Amino acid sequence: MARFWHKLEGFFNNRWLVFVAAMWMQSCGGIGYLFGSISPVIKSSLRYNQRQVASLGVAKDLGDSIGFLAGTLCEILPLWAALLIGALQNFVGYGLVWLAITKRIPVPPLWVMCILIFVGNNGETYFNTAALVSCVQNFPKNRGPVVGILKGFAGLSGAILTQIYAIMHTPDHAALIFMVAVGPSMVVIALMFIVRPVGGHRQVRPSDGSSFIFIYSVCVILAAYLMGVMLLEDLVDLSYSLKILFTVILFFLLIIPVVIPLMLTFHSDDSSAIQESLLPSPHKDEAGKSRQDTDYQEVILSEVEDEKPKEVDLLPALERQRRIAQLQAKLFQAAAEGAVRIKRRKGPRRGEDFTLMQALIKADFWLLFFSLLLGSGSGLTVIDNLGQMCESLGYDDTHVYVSMISIWNFLGRVGGGYFSEIIVRDHAYPRPVAVAVAQIFMAIGHFFFAMGWPGVMYIGTFLIGVGYGAHWAIVPAAASELFGIKNFGALYNFLTVANPAGSLIFSGVIASGIYDYEAEKQAHKPQNLSMLGRLLYGTRLYAGEALKCEGSICFFLSSLIMSGFCIVAVILSMILVYRTKVVYANLYGKSRT
Repeated sequence: MARFWHKLEGFFNNRWLVFVAAMWMQSCGGIGYLFGSISPVIKSSLRYNQRQVASLGVAKDLGDSIGFLAGTLCEILPLWAALLIGALQNFVGYGLVWLAITKRIPVPPLWVMCILIFVGNNGETYFNTAALVSCVQNFPKNRGPVVGILKGFAGLSGAILTQIYAIMHTPDHAALIFMVAVGPSMVVIALMFIVRPVGGHRQVRPSDGSSFIFIYSVCVILAAYLMGVMLLEDLVDLSYSLKILFTVILFFLLIIPVVIPLMLTFHSDDSSAIQESLLPSPHKDEAGKSRQDTDYQEVILSEVEDEKPKEVDLLPALERQRRIAQLQAKLFQAAAEGAVRIKRRKGPRRGEDFTLMQALIKADFWLLFFSLLLGSGSGLTVIDNLGQMCESLGYDDTHVYVSMISIWNFLGRVGGGYFSEIIVRDHAYPRPVAVAVAQIFMAIGHFFFAMGWPGVMYIGTFLIGVGYGAHWAIVPAAASELFGIKNFGALYNFLTVANPAGSLIFSGVIASGIYDYEAEKQAHKPQNLSMLGRLLYGTRLYAGEALKCEGSICFFLSSLIMSGFCIVAVILSMILVYRTKVVYANLYGKSRT
């Protein structure tokens, strides 16, 4: 019995159990991607126009992206406490939205609804932060796969929650908002004592590679299964019992990764674990000395960068490595003899650790930021307005396409991280070139939406979903390579501001203004403002009327504008590629020898 309890304790403290639990939490942690499904019922129930709906979308995007408080609380509080705060925010925010939609409370003004959406959606920043912090600490040598999988499940959550909603079997469309308020909060509260750092560096095993392959396989099968189910539900009128069966299979696919910690705990030899942390830790004085030596070596390496001839970077990798080693040895000897005085440069070079303020004065950082703003901002506009886009083109079931774009978003994140890693590891070529490819996909996708051809929702959601998802696998990695990981949290949180900023421009001003203008034209309302005036001022004289626009004209001009801006983003990304070729050659050139 004592052995059983020991095994049970080992299972509870297994880092793979934490990873699987974090995957489950992320499976319902991307509630923002459901906005395209819940916005039509909000619009019809509260008689909002498209600009007002876009304001809610911008509030949602701000809630998604402003995670400074969540990051701070995850550092000073136990992770379970931070997760509890996030769950309460989600429940209160979306719970009050549901009460307002169903008229159980007086309908609040628009600015209050924006605050409620912001609060509800900001709860998921706690889920994401706690999951990433726990798993990155538990898998310090596998950060890339871990972050990619967790971010991918957050993107896939829209499709997962939509399939679960399909079995609720209720004509009340507001029930989806109720599920968004209650479901994620319950899951997070159930898992909040499991998702935590457990000293994962002590649990490294030779089988870890096979375990990651198994997880990747489950991810691909899950995405393919959800895609098949969504297409089947769109093309065929399925019975309720069949929908329940499909949902049960979905739960099975989500649960099956737990076999990894079960096998490692109950069916493996404890001696097979590689206990890396059994190495003695240095004493304080030794640690201080080691830190000084490290700082000294870093200064020497900086001097090498200053002293080496520019033509060294153009030499073959083996010769370049030999020349740099010779120069480094000379500098170490000269510094030790006092022949040269090692000076510290005022600022870091690209590839070293930057503070946020140091990065803000670099052109490369702003190229990355504005490329992300134009690319991901236009993609987020499609995600937020997908319900109205489907309705305008005559598609009845908007949930199917919201699920599809969620699945493609998931595959874009997983695939973007995988292929961009091949680019830098095998070819030592700048990672932002993969962002440029994703933005080309998005430019084509926006063009398809503008044309409104038959079947455009399938092609458009694929191109936009994959391109948008790839941004969030590639850009953070590129930022860490160019500006270091020491202050990566501040750099990443600043870059995420590009998401709501782009959505504010594309959705809050351009797309919503053009939609309302065309809707009033179709309703034969007198136009007191030109389209340009509507975009600038957003004035609408017919309050209380939820006018609908029909036909491809509703999003024709706005989609063409976003397609053009994606092409501008491609140009910015390629400029960044040109400027950082030497940086990536220095970072990854040795791997090609």
